[in-house]
Amino acid sequence: MKKVFSRLLGRIRRKTARLPVTIWLTSVPASTPAAATLYLTGSCNGWTTDDPALAFTFDPASGSYYLALPPGRGTLDYKVCRGSWATIETDADNRAVPNRRYLYSQGPRELRLQVLNWEDQGGIVPLRQHSASPNVHILSPDFPVPQLRRTRRVWVYLPPDYGTGERRYPVLYLQDGQNVFDQYTSFAGEWGVDETLDQLAAHGQDPTGCLVIAVDNVDKHRLDEYSPWRNPRIRRGGEGEQYVDFLVDTLKPFIDHHYRTRPERAATYVAGSSMGALIATYAALRHPAVFGGVGAFSPAYWFAGPSLLAYIAQHAPRPDTRWYFVCGAQEGPSMVPMMTAVRDALHTAGVPDNNLNFNALPDGVHAEWFWRREFAGAYRWLLAGALPGAEAALPTISLA
Repeated sequence: MKKVFSRLLGRIRRKTARLPVTIWLTSVPASTPAAATLYLTGSCNGWTTDDPALAFTFDPASGSYYLALPPGRGTLDYKVCRGSWATIETDADNRAVPNRRYLYSQGPRELRLQVLNWEDQGGIVPLRQHSASPNVHILSPDFPVPQLRRTRRVWVYLPPDYGTGERRYPVLYLQDGQNVFDQYTSFAGEWGVDETLDQLAAHGQDPTGCLVIAVDNVDKHRLDEYSPWRNPRIRRGGEGEQYVDFLVDTLKPFIDHHYRTRPERAATYVAGSSMGALIATYAALRHPAVFGGVGAFSPAYWFAGPSLLAYIAQHAPRPDTRWYFVCGAQEGPSMVPMMTAVRDALHTAGVPDNNLNFNALPDGVHAEWFWRREFAGAYRWLLAGALPGAEAALPTISLA
């Protein structure tokens, strides 16, 4: 009887998951501009903040906003915004709120929510202070990006012993720079890369040391710059080639000239999360002679999956490039399958298993705290390529 009931319950949940879900915003801040468009951003669309398919409709009769979601499965993590991360919803004190979560198999078919505040309208709360370590400085608030006729803030992290000798260091290039070091500038929390590397060095658990170069995104151009291919539904993307060429032809030569770096590919890495992971993957494929390793955190491969897989087939990666993949198993129905497809495509193209580190973790979510937690493991595995023979000798991580 128990088995029969379990099967019946399973059928009911699967049938329920195929029904549409309607989200009602019954209350929004009084300061919400009358002409504003409200959007859902979440794991269902790679956290795109202005996806027209997920725009709420205003209902004059009730004074509420509503959005009918298409049927889905698994878990949906999401927030509400006005079209950018700068306008993300916050709590009554303008502090960051956790991701909202909906389970398709168990949740109600109608949700009634309240938005208490918008980050850009509530000011910075006193608890949100600068948190970058003394080893971090801003290279330039407006570093030229000639390939795109734009400028960009660029951050630099120097290893703790950088000023004590003449040693040269590997370099890691990270995307979404405002989220890498400083909670004050972050739009969804920071990675704490500086604190992590400082602690690894203090505990003798970083055999190489590393410069970290973090490049800010420009919110309105982020989707365009972080993919070389346009997404036909969102109608964004297509500037990724120019952005990657900026990293390789403009930024890297400047960094190698002005800092004591090891410029060779075995000591040059690129990483990012979500769309930043997509462009990091493309960077290593487009410039295989430049990047020796890739860190892909919760990669938004859904944005251009078929194009990326075709590119891998047409542009064989170097077999000695190291690839570190990590995501949460519940980040959305396409996350693990697409990450698996890219991993398998790289393997088919000649990358051996020992250079493909794949991690789909049950508790992982599409959030900075998760990427912060996983950064040390990814960093140490990737940079083992810069220190031959170091991988087997790496001590156990213990930063408590």
